[in-house]
Amino acid sequence: MRAFVLDHESQDATAAIARASGASTVTRPFTGFVDARRFALAQVRTPWTLMIDADERLDPVLRAAIVSAPEDAQGYRVCRTTFYCGKPLRMWRGERLLRLFRTDRARVEAAAVAGGAAQLHERWICDGRVGDLEGTLEHYSYPDAASYRVKYEAYTSMEAAAMRTGIAMAMLQSALVPVRLLNSLLRRGALLDGPAGWTVAWYSALYPAVVQWKALRA
Repeated sequence: MRAFVLDHESQDATAAIARASGASTVTRPFTGFVDARRFALAQVRTPWTLMIDADERLDPVLRAAIVSAPEDAQGYRVCRTTFYCGKPLRMWRGERLLRLFRTDRARVEAAAVAGGAAQLHERWICDGRVGDLEGTLEHYSYPDAASYRVKYEAYTSMEAAAMRTGIAMAMLQSALVPVRLLNSLLRRGALLDGPAGWTVAWYSALYPAVVQWKALRA
């Protein structure tokens, strides 16, 4: 197994630690999430690719499942749980993502939450049969509330910049906020996560409307 690390000019010891651990490491300016992943995939020389971000970690069950995965599939989905302030949230649990795939059978495309052309929230696509692996991909994206707010502001602005909209769509998305909120609280279990779950459910429900109104002001 070989490791390839794409470092976007980080200001800490990321690149040095990666090289010291034996990983092939390239430092490159950030050119967007989708472009970065396409560049990284083009550097892989092994038959299989496992793609994870710097804030993700494999639990022991998933590590074992990857090692023993049969090669009769072209790719495998993993189950991701995202943590907020150190706590796994129910509404962010069980997200199935394609992350292990044959290098020559996969591609990546943008999947903006609000439906615009922004090159973020990407998804991998694999030609051929795709299976599922046991275990959990642990996603530690928001160590505190401040980091969540920073990413929320940045991502909604990025989506808005690539969005063409009108007042009618902005008003529609605003009207749908209560529906999305109730779905997250009740069906997806955010109500049981206390204040942390309520906070994320509220801002997630607002997200498409925020993008639309930002796009109108642009």
